[in-house]
Amino acid sequence: MTVMKAGIRITAMLFSLLLAGCATRKPLPVVSSVDLGRYEGRWYEVAKYPNWFQRACASGTTARYSMREDGRIGVENRCLRADGSAIEAWGVATVVPGSGNAKLRVRFGWSPVAGDYWILGLDERNYSWALVGHPSRKFLWILSRTPQLPAETYEEIEALAVRLGYDAARIEKTPQPAAKGGVL
Repeated sequence: MTVMKAGIRITAMLFSLLLAGCATRKPLPVVSSVDLGRYEGRWYEVAKYPNWFQRACASGTTARYSMREDGRIGVENRCLRADGSAIEAWGVATVVPGSGNAKLRVRFGWSPVAGDYWILGLDERNYSWALVGHPSRKFLWILSRTPQLPAETYEEIEALAVRLGYDAARIEKTPQPAAKGGVL
């Protein structure tokens, strides 16, 4: 067998394994519907999968969602660096049609790329917490209306994330400092 044929055969086998791995992974389900009027407002990041775009955030991460007149959703993310200075990012989200408002596409600043924001779990009665992820399962956030969640609630949300295919060992809690003057 020539080196070229061996290389082609190895590449084909690796590609087949990759496709087989993709085929066995179940699609990521989302909640059946989200009332965007109830979802808007401030959310505290309680935990997340560490990611490159939040690497400078040391604590105090929040997101504020607001309905816009054009039907899209305004997004304001904020966090604190280790030195206490703030980082802010503004974006716009659009609802993916047919998703019951549970799938959003979010674009920040002048970026030509929009990211998937899928609501995987939600306290449907009080909208007090949300589990948000990405269809690739590379991103995950646990959000709450308050800076901390009761331990039992947090454990239930983490267990839901694990059932959906996320790795609990990768989930990192986000410190939320005490509010100064009641505002973070």
